[in-house]
Amino acid sequence: MHSFPRPEERYLQAERRPVQETCPECGAAEMSEYRVLSEGGWWNVRKCPACLASSKREPAPPYGPYTPLGLEI
Repeated sequence: MHSFPRPEERYLQAERRPVQETCPECGAAEMSEYRVLSEGGWWNVRKCPACLASSKREPAPPYGPYTPLGLEI
């Protein structure tokens, strides 16, 4: 049995940073940058909140800001 406390929030929310860029698909004036978990692992993406089109998709570090012991030389 785990002794971790149950989260108080009902839904997980990723931090989204607004970006001044026009969406290449629908022409919306606002885009957001955030991290997503998709096929192949974690990705840093820039997406349109209106149509979810991506204008940028780069691999993120596999463990986020955490670096396991032994991986850093």
